[in-house]
Amino acid sequence: MDRKILLSEKDIPKQWYNLAADLPSPLQPPLGPDGKPITPEMLAPVFPMNIIEQEVSTQRWIDIPGEVLDILYQWRPAPLRRAVLLEKYLKTPAKIFYKDESTSPPGSHKPNTAVPQAYYNKVAGIKKITTETGAGQWGSALAYACNQFGLECKIYMVRISFDQKPFRKIMMQVWGGNCVASPSNETNFGRKILKEMPNTPGSLGIAISEAIEEAVSDKEGKTRYSLGSVLNHVMLHQTIIGLEAKKQLKMIGIDKPDVVIGCAGGGSNFAGLSFPFVQDKINGANIEIIPVEPKACPSMTRGEFAYDHGDTACMTPLLAMYTLGHAFMPEPIHAGGLRYHGMAPLVCQAIVEGLLKPRAYHQLKCYESAMIWAKTEGFICAPETSHAIAAAIDEANKAKEEGKEKVILFSYSGHGLMDLSGYDAYLSGKLTDYELPDSDLKKSTAVLQGLPKPSTKKTGKW
Repeated sequence: MDRKILLSEKDIPKQWYNLAADLPSPLQPPLGPDGKPITPEMLAPVFPMNIIEQEVSTQRWIDIPGEVLDILYQWRPAPLRRAVLLEKYLKTPAKIFYKDESTSPPGSHKPNTAVPQAYYNKVAGIKKITTETGAGQWGSALAYACNQFGLECKIYMVRISFDQKPFRKIMMQVWGGNCVASPSNETNFGRKILKEMPNTPGSLGIAISEAIEEAVSDKEGKTRYSLGSVLNHVMLHQTIIGLEAKKQLKMIGIDKPDVVIGCAGGGSNFAGLSFPFVQDKINGANIEIIPVEPKACPSMTRGEFAYDHGDTACMTPLLAMYTLGHAFMPEPIHAGGLRYHGMAPLVCQAIVEGLLKPRAYHQLKCYESAMIWAKTEGFICAPETSHAIAAAIDEANKAKEEGKEKVILFSYSGHGLMDLSGYDAYLSGKLTDYELPDSDLKKSTAVLQGLPKPSTKKTGKW
């Protein structure tokens, strides 16, 4: 029995996979304030042109630069592991595999895109990158990547996570990053929010607005913004996860998994593992693909499919996505990386097409699953990752009920060693479940009135 399936460095994928090339119903374009599709030039103050080219590309395979691979080799190819002890505990006939993204220097999947984004900014002559972070995994990853390429890094961290996860901030500082709590007094929008809501826990939408404001305000033009999820080029970079996993499963004689699972906040970790398998599903494979989100922030399962801004200040273009509304203020749950009002347009279009089946869980169920995981497999997972583990356990129990030997694959997106305060709150009985009331959902989605409506047309094959 293989518990660790390891690729040699020579087998690392040399290209990223772009789902936009294969979507049965094409991705709908981002729109400007006038409701017309934006041009690449309109994004130039925010992103370098080499990243914009990837953002709008419909090319199926895009080469990974050698300079990026040289850094990814520090931890990639990442292991594919089999959760044998969890299988025994559950008494399931299912085989449970997980792609271990906790082995990167910052401890999550986030450097898979942070490294190429830092590289492309460096090549473009940029000196400083601004960004947002929720739980701190993205912020620490970008600080690490900027350090590798000699770039300055400024991170706006959602205030509730800034307070809950102080060690993430220290990680960013170790790699040279400058981390401040958002909303802050360092931007016009941050000051506006603090005046209106001085005790706000913050949100990713607010932090994104602050980071973009600082980037576009640089009169020398040497600062750009970087996003850790949601956008097409981020999904692209993360597909190295699923491409490796496909090779590793084939090494042990498994042509395809029956179920693919990932937690989803903005979509990057989920897309990274699943998109290469979505391609297989489009081409006829029978695979159930499940993105999992918190019930406290249920964009995919209860949000509207609408054109909406990616940030609270409406500085981003309008994106066709499942959204709770750009002004949505999520509850301060510990899965900070999943507290985003929207979802990646590529993920959303795949949901519209019926290729994905999203589900939502309460945080207590997820922490219960994380505790089972720690007491069987031994590893302490990130609160975000616990959502994928909860779904994997449900699917394993379902296989047991059905008497089927299913192959379940999920993304172990990061370790939880910087998130122990959440475990402490759970163990001491301080955590409670929160489900977004219908009245709050109606109020938060009211901002979508008057905005353009995307098409929900689909092929009907799935």
